[in-house]
Amino acid sequence: MTLQAKLDAFKADFEAGKPPYNVPPKVIETMRRATAELIAGGAAGRALKAGDKAPAFTLKDPDGQPVSSADLLAKGPLVVSFYRGVWCPYCNMELQALQTALPEFQKLGASLVAISPQTAVNSRKSVRQNALGFPILSDTHNDVAAAFGVRFALPDYLVDLYKSLKNDLPAFNGDPSWTLPMPARYVIGQDRTILYAEVNPDYTRRPEPEDMLPALRRAATVAT
Repeated sequence: MTLQAKLDAFKADFEAGKPPYNVPPKVIETMRRATAELIAGGAAGRALKAGDKAPAFTLKDPDGQPVSSADLLAKGPLVVSFYRGVWCPYCNMELQALQTALPEFQKLGASLVAISPQTAVNSRKSVRQNALGFPILSDTHNDVAAAFGVRFALPDYLVDLYKSLKNDLPAFNGDPSWTLPMPARYVIGQDRTILYAEVNPDYTRRPEPEDMLPALRRAATVAT
């Protein structure tokens, strides 16, 4: 089953109000409204695209060690996945799919990192729950997400909904701003040129990890 097929199956059960979430229709309506407004606002169109230069970044891994994009790119191309946090089931399914694809990435000399605004404690939980073999980096205040053009602020009505659901983003992220990254996936060449970019304001839609392989093969050819 493809990643998107798994996401679609989960979404169907979630929106039908099935256990364990038992979500009422009004909650679904609010989430759909927020997604529709983010799409209509053209947020994805303002994100970095293939052909742009990726900003350099240094972020801490769950153990507090700095991870530098420059150091990773010195070894080969870099796959970067921006995701919302361990509380998002769609994100966890995506991380699991990336983990499955990791050996293919490594065969092509690529490194993989995931970036979220969550605290180190929650990143450790993400790694543990999803049995990940790649680092999750903490992007405090979503500053790196902003540099890539994927940060957005939640509208007030969505903040109110999250609060009512006890989805306390300031606690998850150690940051009071109520911002998140749009789910985004980038392949970055060793000269920092973005070779592949996929940004979707609809958090229930994610590309297949295999979609990045052509860009990684091109990067491997350039490197040799």
